[in-house]
Amino acid sequence: MVTNFLIKEGEKPTSPAARERVGKFSGALGIALNTLLAAGKIAVGALFGMISVLADGMNNLTDCGSNVVSVIGFKMSGKPADKEHPFGHQRAETISALVIALIVLVVAVELAAQSVEKIISPTESEFSYWLVAVLAVSVAVKLFMFFLNRSLAKAVDSEALKATAADSISDAIATAAVLLSLLISQWTEFNLDGYMGAAVAVFIAFTGGSILKETVSRLLGKAPDADVVKKIGQKILSFEGVRGLHDLTVHSYGQNKLYATAHVEVDSRMPIMDAHDLADAIEKDFAADTDIALTVHIDPLVFDDPKVNRYREEAERIVGNIDGRFRMHDFRVVGGTTHSNLVFDVAVPFDCALSEAEILARIKDGVSLLGENLDAVVTVERQNLE
Repeated sequence: MVTNFLIKEGEKPTSPAARERVGKFSGALGIALNTLLAAGKIAVGALFGMISVLADGMNNLTDCGSNVVSVIGFKMSGKPADKEHPFGHQRAETISALVIALIVLVVAVELAAQSVEKIISPTESEFSYWLVAVLAVSVAVKLFMFFLNRSLAKAVDSEALKATAADSISDAIATAAVLLSLLISQWTEFNLDGYMGAAVAVFIAFTGGSILKETVSRLLGKAPDADVVKKIGQKILSFEGVRGLHDLTVHSYGQNKLYATAHVEVDSRMPIMDAHDLADAIEKDFAADTDIALTVHIDPLVFDDPKVNRYREEAERIVGNIDGRFRMHDFRVVGGTTHSNLVFDVAVPFDCALSEAEILARIKDGVSLLGENLDAVVTVERQNLE
């Protein structure tokens, strides 16, 4: 496999050096192949008056620009952290995918304009087996680039290469459609050139829009993969002394550049030095075994007081009756001379229709029904609870 040649023995595929090497190879190969395809299609499209073929060639030409952007993105993302960018430069790869999407959309608009002009003012197109040959070779090359880039993207977990693979398969389908329309036009004597050019433009625009949506979502702070969050939680809970976990957040600064924070619940009787050692052990384990830089916050909670445990169970029941998806954490009881406060946080899913005020009112009403001069001091947090 190509990855065996690009990734050194014993080297981690997702390491910055390996990813940069793979990205440069993909980009250089793409520049060479797209340049040849563009030259062939533009030449025969102009020679035989086929707007759809000419437009498809222009699409390949812009693909060269996309490949250049991809190479630059991989080069920048491989740079180490510095004073101005303490979290590294791996988001440069996401930005390169964004630029690729914008280039694809610009091409789609240009193709659409030319195709509409051909539909309104049709001109005679000359059939040639040279056209068929060039288009057939182009489909084969683009399919090869799709499978190659998809394989490389999986090997190094690259969104830029995934975008390149998506662009390649869309190009293959678009070129196949142009080839089909050329043959149909020859057999039926009905000129489909302009219509097929417009269809290709729409398809390319859809591909560009999909890439744009994904990359913009990542730049805005897309929620982490649910499976990643689940594995982080399971790993933390596997440590002896950990009684619970909440407020787990994961931030991405590019592919395989994750930072996470978590509140770890321990028994309040645990000595402070032991709690500190536990936090250190968890953080060091993640640093050694994963690509996640984890920061642990220790929350000491009372678990051996029957009264506190009873209040905790009642509070969980009240919260659960409002919505079974709600999660309560950081529970403690603060006593006073006239009343006691049940202090806790409630995690609420983003799609919950209830307002914070409504949730607080229902919890306070439920606590008041317990009697015993109790009140609730609650912090409501909107979180992804999948």
